[in-house]
Amino acid sequence: MGTVPAYDEIADWYERDFLGGPATVDDPLGIGTALRLLLGPGAGPCLELGCGTGAYAAQVRALGRTPLGVDLSAGMLRHAAGRLPVARADATRLPVRDGSVPAAVAVMVHTDMPDYPAVLREAARVLAPGGVFVHIGVHPCFCGGFADHTDREAVLIRPGYLDTYWTKDSWTDHGIRDKVGAVHRPLPALLHAFLDAGLTLERFTEGGGPTPIMFAIRARPPD
Repeated sequence: MGTVPAYDEIADWYERDFLGGPATVDDPLGIGTALRLLLGPGAGPCLELGCGTGAYAAQVRALGRTPLGVDLSAGMLRHAAGRLPVARADATRLPVRDGSVPAAVAVMVHTDMPDYPAVLREAARVLAPGGVFVHIGVHPCFCGGFADHTDREAVLIRPGYLDTYWTKDSWTDHGIRDKVGAVHRPLPALLHAFLDAGLTLERFTEGGGPTPIMFAIRARPPD
């Protein structure tokens, strides 16, 4: 699963063509809405796990929080450095003290992280008491190598949802999965990873259409 080298190779394409620059008011997946609903206004640092090019830093900052980013891809961080303070680090071994940050987010990255359960354990470790963790990711039920979105009005679901696996299968060659691959976990496996990390699930939301493309979770660390 050469995700990091692959992201290094596509970093310029990702910034210029795929995202078209930082996230804007155009929010087709509902990511900005999910940040407002689940993260909400606050103060102090907000650690973004797998920050990529820092596309969502402005939206976190608009909530009154101070975005900080970690990512393994030097190519992606080259674009992020002008948008938020960043460090090249593994999200499964964060260079952050226990209980030291009031908020953390992971935005559209969990499929890039083969050991996402370990990332969730790290999020639980670094969050301060009463802190908040927001996961925003591709919807496990409707997005993956098993889902064909060629007809936007009738998503075709093939066998494969029930398994956990890495794949580069994609219905399009204009996206990310066909270039760097992605890890699929069915919804119960994803939610159980939160519980196994000791995180308490609080709220959920979905976004995109006509079937949901994004699924988001707000969770709290152990008391």
